[in-house]
Amino acid sequence: MKMFLWVTLALAVASARLSAVSEAYPRTAPGDLELKTLPAARWMLTESANDYFAADNGLFMKLFRYIDSNKIPMTAPVEAGIKPGTMVFYMDEASAKRADLAETPQVKLSSVPERRVAAIGIRGSYSRENYEEALTELRAWLAKRTDVKAAGEPYAVYWNSPFVPFFLKQSEVHIPVQLLSAK
Repeated sequence: MKMFLWVTLALAVASARLSAVSEAYPRTAPGDLELKTLPAARWMLTESANDYFAADNGLFMKLFRYIDSNKIPMTAPVEAGIKPGTMVFYMDEASAKRADLAETPQVKLSSVPERRVAAIGIRGSYSRENYEEALTELRAWLAKRTDVKAAGEPYAVYWNSPFVPFFLKQSEVHIPVQLLSAK
């Protein structure tokens, strides 16, 4: 049994390395709280009337089919709005410049400007419970700050594929923020 666990762990680590993808911005380390600036980007978005954590929301597969059929490389992270459920895939630099990409009824394309967010890093499963726990901690940290205020809805940020074991997965919760002017 012990050998099985070690083999499983080794395969998971190898899988994580093999499935390396380009990252749209730096990760927030698990347990860290920080303010960070996300770069301007081009992305693909899909929506669901259901809450993100509702079973079978279908968001990932809509985006995956789009990138697969258009030969767009997978990037990280995947961002997820909670209510209503949304999911965003970032485009790599080359895909962002392609003129042949078109929206579909399921997938919208858009450009977003540079954004400032408060972030907390998480390790563990991509569950509602982990999201809510991290969101509570992030809101408490943000409430103590005098230099920024919340300026949008929180969302989840997922860094790993579904095949990475839960104990190796990294995610974040972000809250868009606005800088407060010095008095």
